[in-house]
Amino acid sequence: MSKRDNMHILGISAFYHDSAACLIKNGEIVAAAQEERFTRKKHDDAFPHNAVHYCLNAAHITIQDVDFVGYYEKPFLKFERLLLTYLHFAPSGLRSFLKAMPLWLKKKIFLKDYIAQELNYDGEILFTEHHESHAASAFFPSPFDEAAILTLDGVGEWATSSFGSGKGNQFELISEMKFPHSLGLLYSAFTYYTGFRVNSGEYKLMGLAPYGEPKYRDLIKKELLDLKDDGSFKLNMKYFNYCVGLTMTNTRFHDLFGAPPRRPETKITQRDADIARSIQEVTEEIMVKMAHHVHAVTKKDYLCLAGGVALNCVGNGKILREGPFKKIWIQPAAGDAGSALGSALFIWHRYLGNPRKADNTHDFQKGSYLGPQGNDADINALRTQYAADFQRYESRDLAVKIAQCIKDQKIVGLFHGPMEFGPRALGNRSIIADARSTQMQSLLNVKTKFRESFRPFAPSVLEDKAPEYFEINGSSPYMLLVAPVHKNMIYPDAKTTGTDLLDKLKVNRSRIPAVTHVDYSARVQTVSQETNPFFYQIIEEFYKLTGCPVVINTSFNIRGEPIVCTPEDAYRCFMCTNMDYLIVENYFFDKIAQPQKDKFKKEDISQILD
Repeated sequence: MSKRDNMHILGISAFYHDSAACLIKNGEIVAAAQEERFTRKKHDDAFPHNAVHYCLNAAHITIQDVDFVGYYEKPFLKFERLLLTYLHFAPSGLRSFLKAMPLWLKKKIFLKDYIAQELNYDGEILFTEHHESHAASAFFPSPFDEAAILTLDGVGEWATSSFGSGKGNQFELISEMKFPHSLGLLYSAFTYYTGFRVNSGEYKLMGLAPYGEPKYRDLIKKELLDLKDDGSFKLNMKYFNYCVGLTMTNTRFHDLFGAPPRRPETKITQRDADIARSIQEVTEEIMVKMAHHVHAVTKKDYLCLAGGVALNCVGNGKILREGPFKKIWIQPAAGDAGSALGSALFIWHRYLGNPRKADNTHDFQKGSYLGPQGNDADINALRTQYAADFQRYESRDLAVKIAQCIKDQKIVGLFHGPMEFGPRALGNRSIIADARSTQMQSLLNVKTKFRESFRPFAPSVLEDKAPEYFEINGSSPYMLLVAPVHKNMIYPDAKTTGTDLLDKLKVNRSRIPAVTHVDYSARVQTVSQETNPFFYQIIEEFYKLTGCPVVINTSFNIRGEPIVCTPEDAYRCFMCTNMDYLIVENYFFDKIAQPQKDKFKKEDISQILD
C-alpha cells in the first residue's frame, strides 16, 4: 500500500477563493480547514500554509511523512482556457489579461515546483481536474455505495457543471457543460448586479429572494439563456462581461433590466428583491431539470452534489422534494474548499485503487467537525491577556445552564469541540438563541451580526423532532436543505403590511418566528446525539424547559469576518457584540463579569465590516 504502514495524503486548494487543506490517513479524514479561519481574511485565496500546518499537527506528523500531495485542479488546462478566451475576445480583454498574467507567470504555470517549495516537500504531487475533485468530494464521503453525481459551479478548467455516477471506489463523469455557459456565473452576475460581492454574497441573494416576486423570470429565460429540457443551456453572452472584463455584467444587461447595478451598501429596494426572486426561481428550475436528466441517464436511486451552486440550499431542497431521487447527499464544503478533500480522496480511491465500503446510511464526513479546538492553555491565555472572568462546568451542568440562558432570551456564543469544515456553523462555532422570539431575528442581525436586517437565521432541531416542525424527509445535518415549516406550526393568515422589506420582517408567521422565513421556509439543521452529543444535549435541555426542540443557530462571526477559529477570536467577537454569554469548551463567560468590557467598543470592529 505504501512505503509506510500508514499512508497520509494532503489535499490542497488555493489561488481562486476559499483556499483550504485536508489530510487523510489510510482513507479516513483526519483534519480539514479553510485558510481564512487562521488569517482572518474572508475567502482567503492564498496558499494555505496555516491550514496545512494545522492538518499536519492534528495527525502528529511532518510534511516528510506525507506520501502524496494532491492539488484540486490542473493549472495548464485552466491557463489554456484563459488564454483562448482572451484571444477570442481580443483586444477587448487586454486589461483583464494584463491583470491575470503576473500571478500565472509567477506561481500558477509552474505550480508543481511552487507547491514543493512552499511545503518543503520532495514527494509526489498529483493534480486532479477541478470537477473531478468536486465529484470525489461528493461521492467518496457520502453514505452511498452507488449514486449519481452532479457538480455545479462557476468554472473549473473548462467545465462549469458535470455529471456521472459512482460505485464502490470508482466514479466516472460522462457529460459536462463548458465555459462560458455556467449556472454559477449566471447567479454571480445577478449577485454583482444587486450590489453584493461575487464569490461571497450569493447567499445574500438567495436570502433576499423570498421577499420578492418573480417579475423578471420570463425576461431572464427569454433574453439571457436558451434552456433545454435536460437542464443544459447556453447564455446570451452579449449581456455579460466576465469573459474579458473586470465586471460580471455590461451596459446591455443594465439596459435590459432598466437600471445600473445597485451600489454596495445603498438601500435594498423591492425591485432588488424581485430580481433576486426571479434568478433564484430560474436557478431552481435548471437544478431540477438537471437532476431529472441525471436520474434518467444514470438510473441511480441516490444523488451526490458538490460545487458552489450546491450551496444553494433552496435549490437542493427542491431537488429532494420534486426530484426523482430517494436521497441526496451534499458535500458540506461544497465550494472550492471541499475540493482539497476531493483531491486527496481521489488519490486514495481512484489513483491507488483502495476499497471503500458504504452502508447507504452513515457518511464519512464526521459531521464536518474536522478543524482545531480550544484547550486549557488557550483559556488561561484569555485570563492573562484580557483578565477574562470565567467558570468551568461539567458538560451536563453546562448544557442545562445554556438552555436556561436561551429560555431567558439571552444570546450565547458557542465555541465547543472541533471547528466545522465548510461555510456553515453546525453547533461548534455558533451563536444560539431562542427560535420562539419575535424580536430575535432583528436583534441578532442588527446588534450582534452587524448585517442586513433581511437576512434569515437557521433552525437547529433535534433530529427525531424535525418532522413535527418541518416538512423534511430524512436528516439534514449539514444545514444544506431548505424545507417548509410544518403546516401545524405556521400562522397561514399572517399578512404583511405595506411593501417595505422591513414591514415583511415584522410579521409573526409561526410558533418559531425567528427561523421562519417570509415564504414559511427554513434552512434546517437536524442534530443527532451520535454526531454532536453536546449540542444535542443543549437543545434537549431547552426542549425540557420550553417544549420546543428548536433553537436559532447562526455562525459565530460578524459581517465581513470569517467564523471564529481560536478562543481569542471567540472572546473578541463576544466582547465586541451584544452577546450575553460565551462558552469556550467547558468554560462559561458572563459579559457583565468581564473586567475589560468597556475596552471593547463597536469601533473596534468597524474596519472589518464590508
